[in-house]
Amino acid sequence: MPDTIGSELEAAAGAHPVPGFVAGAVSRGKTLWRGAFGPSDLKGGPPMRTDAVFRIASMTKAVTAVAAMQLVEAGRVDLDEPLGRLLPALAAPKVLVGFADDGTPRLRPAKGEITLRRLLAHTSGFAYEMWNADLQRFISQTGLPSFITGLNAALETPLAFDPGTAWEYGIGIDWAGKVVEAVSGQRLDAYFADHIFAPLGMADTAFAPTPAMAPRMAGLNARAADGSMAPLDLPVPPGPPEFFSGGGGLLSTLDDYLAFLQMILHEGSWNGAQVLRRETIALMRQDQLAGLPLRALNSVNQVLSRDLTLQAKAPAGWGLSWLTNRDPGPNGRGAGSLAWAGIFNTYYWADPASMTAGVWLTQILPFEDPNALAVFGAFERAVYAEVGR
Repeated sequence: MPDTIGSELEAAAGAHPVPGFVAGAVSRGKTLWRGAFGPSDLKGGPPMRTDAVFRIASMTKAVTAVAAMQLVEAGRVDLDEPLGRLLPALAAPKVLVGFADDGTPRLRPAKGEITLRRLLAHTSGFAYEMWNADLQRFISQTGLPSFITGLNAALETPLAFDPGTAWEYGIGIDWAGKVVEAVSGQRLDAYFADHIFAPLGMADTAFAPTPAMAPRMAGLNARAADGSMAPLDLPVPPGPPEFFSGGGGLLSTLDDYLAFLQMILHEGSWNGAQVLRRETIALMRQDQLAGLPLRALNSVNQVLSRDLTLQAKAPAGWGLSWLTNRDPGPNGRGAGSLAWAGIFNTYYWADPASMTAGVWLTQILPFEDPNALAVFGAFERAVYAEVGR
């Protein structure tokens, strides 16, 4: 039987060069296809393997949301309660409204409460410095550490707007990770391992590489403005992080994340484990924005990310941690699908209508690399062509 998906990916990668990548899809409870292409790194490393370990960055957010919703199910936290009782730092947030003539930041008390629902749906007011010029200026002027440092102080940023009044992608799900820790009494890595990874058989997902994972780490690369690609070594913080980033700290593999998506598709149950209730998954899939638009994310750090205009691709909403498609997507994805990505150009989708999910992983900065998006799109089209046969 011809490998149509593999052939389509080879052709797409030939037309839109990317470094090594892996891809895989599942449909109706079975593996549809999986494969690996190119080198594991650009330093002369071995060929990419399907069990390579990737920095999945913001694909972590869905995992944190599942952990938080387990605690909602258990009645230990409410989606809509003010979180100041659990996390005093969220009791009296302030909104950044501009800067005085001398450059001093101008802040005022926030109107409205920070809740778990708003953290998971990115309507809490928290933003990311790479897509918010005022926040980047605030951090620069105040000496607040960047969120990539893993320091607790990095989360103590002002809000970009009053909670519940707008949508902007940001560090809210890092705070949701703090909620999980406060309610469960466990560090986030231990909670994930006990309540999500072990039940789903995700042995290769963690905040730091285990001895078994380390030799399989995929190399990180940076694309220059002229389109050339070179290896990139990220600076390593001098000590262990003060917090585990529920918004972007995980490492994982193709098969592990597909197992996670199988659980989402199968209404909270996979590998013989009931991770969430059916009605909880249904709630997480629902658009939480109540008509609020997805803001364009104009990059103020082109090394990390290009501009993102999410509404330009298709009408979209936001569920409890992921983008939701209101209409069928251009590559075959059904209405009501869920999707998101990680800053190193890792992508996933889960389509309940066709019971199909896909994962495409590479390691490139900046985010939204056009070549990576082109190959990912070709993969998705090939998957749906195969599903429709």
